[in-house]
Amino acid sequence: MLKLIDNPYLHEEILTFITICIYFILRIASSEIVKKFAKINESLEHRTNLVIKYINILIGLLAIISIVIIWGVKREQILLFISSLFAVVGVASFAQWSILSNITAGIILFFSYPFKIGDKIKILDKDFPLEGEIEDIKAFYIVLKNSDDETITYPNTLLMQKGILLIKHTFEDREFTD
Repeated sequence: MLKLIDNPYLHEEILTFITICIYFILRIASSEIVKKFAKINESLEHRTNLVIKYINILIGLLAIISIVIIWGVKREQILLFISSLFAVVGVASFAQWSILSNITAGIILFFSYPFKIGDKIKILDKDFPLEGEIEDIKAFYIVLKNSDDETITYPNTLLMQKGILLIKHTFEDREFTD
């Protein structure tokens, strides 16, 4: 008898297609949610796009893991791979702890802190107080320009640990672009 579809991998192909569709839907939805959040909280386009990029990387990794599982990699092999990956990432993370904590702090600064690019702030550090206008908030550090026109970079983790005095708040209403 003639079968219309004689494909032993049809089930996996359909699930992979569904996973890829969900991946794109989640990318678009998360991008729109972050943009709405940024608009409400007066965040700038450049910072918003950076956070969207981080979220898209996470969604992509989840999609890849899902596809690997769909195509039947044995559970023991997946657990061995994941535990090996965590061991390597754990050693690298321990060696580069400050980098990961600065990236995490940069994302937290985007979502929860009241200062934005263009604001004038004072970092309340009893040993080395700083005052300046925020020129940029990067993944690892913040860029300040002080009254002497000097450019100062300050790590995001230290920024979260110190008190911040908001001297002048500015906001420029712009549309977001990708």
